[in-house]
Amino acid sequence: MLLDILFFALAMGALIYFADLLIDSSEKIAFYYKLSPFIIGATLVALGTSLPEMAISISATLDNKTDMAVSNVVGSYTFNIGLVLGVALLLTKQAKLKREFFTKDSLWVIAPLFVFVLMALDGELNYIDGILFLCVMGGYLLFLFTSDKKAIEVIDECNEATNHNPNLDKKKDSIVLAFLLSFVGLAGILLGAYFSVEYAQNIAYALGVSEWVVGILVLAIGSSLPELIVSIKAALKNNLGLAFGAIVGSNVVNFAAILGVSSIIATLPIHLDEIIFDIATAFVVAFMLIFIMATKAYNRASGILLVVVTMLFIKNSIGL
Repeated sequence: MLLDILFFALAMGALIYFADLLIDSSEKIAFYYKLSPFIIGATLVALGTSLPEMAISISATLDNKTDMAVSNVVGSYTFNIGLVLGVALLLTKQAKLKREFFTKDSLWVIAPLFVFVLMALDGELNYIDGILFLCVMGGYLLFLFTSDKKAIEVIDECNEATNHNPNLDKKKDSIVLAFLLSFVGLAGILLGAYFSVEYAQNIAYALGVSEWVVGILVLAIGSSLPELIVSIKAALKNNLGLAFGAIVGSNVVNFAAILGVSSIIATLPIHLDEIIFDIATAFVVAFMLIFIMATKAYNRASGILLVVVTMLFIKNSIGL
């Protein structure tokens, strides 16, 4: 067990290092293409950090563990907002966000969850639902690149957050190198997350925790580690826009892309009456996020409230 703890710590260290690499290179890409930090967070970072959830859910589907495939997505949704955003808000010193998140992005916070519930009313997600989910994913990507035409003004936000001069950055760093470092960062994050989950699972088994608890909590929390580490690093750099983009984007990817692909591979039975608590908690944190966006309450008080709700979710999940 001591070795598991040691390797878990090393995996977390790798996550932190590669997250820092990803943040820096992503900001340079944003500067070069005059994209806002939110767009980079909602696309490159969100898609990359959602790969652990995708790997877990697809593997579970292929293994006929369809409950795990769905619970991983629903659990990750709750942790991404409650834990990841909560911690990011706690660590942010100055939240100066010029993007109007409420008017632009609140629909995408709640829509995937509503679509999931509506699709699951008949007790399953089949290939038709999967195709519709992928259409939602396509709609989200189209929305991102057509709704943010004023991205240039957000460059000021990125400059304030990083104290970089975009013109100097373009001269000093090749955009090809920035993309390469981004992919290296993503690969490192994914490996760190994989081994973190593996060793956390070993520690849980050694402590006698049930497999159900390991599945619903360790896998969901573990697969949310990339979003958590990336958002922490972004918050410490006062780049909360990238953190918001990664969280909103990851949640859309989790439902639309991951459940879309999984339900095309195999029909996923859904028993809404058995997961009502998990769904209700997901809606609670979703509406909390929308309220934060509407009131621009990007502060530590909001972070504390989100983390408290997450802790209550964990407490009830393990039956304490």
